[in-house]
Amino acid sequence: MATKIRPLQDRVIVKRLKEEERTKGGLYIPDSAKEKPVEGTVLAVGNGKVLEDGTVRRLDVKEGDRVLFGKYSGTEVKLDGEEHLILREDDILGVIEA
Repeated sequence: MATKIRPLQDRVIVKRLKEEERTKGGLYIPDSAKEKPVEGTVLAVGNGKVLEDGTVRRLDVKEGDRVLFGKYSGTEVKLDGEEHLILREDDILGVIEA
């Protein structure tokens, strides 16, 4: 990522995985029928969530994690010509363990 960006507090920057071009049976999927993937790679994480007592709780995700998130979660942004998502940690449903 050429542009350096650091998300604030409990926010995470995620790059979606590529959309499937074909079905498992080999049929091509037209652009109008493609669904955006709900899986991505974490590119950057914030410092953590500020709790009511003023302490900062570190995030459970880290850079490089593959995560699942809600279909309509986050805010889409364009950085260096590529689409990315800025999500709160609460929007992340789980980490995919390899």
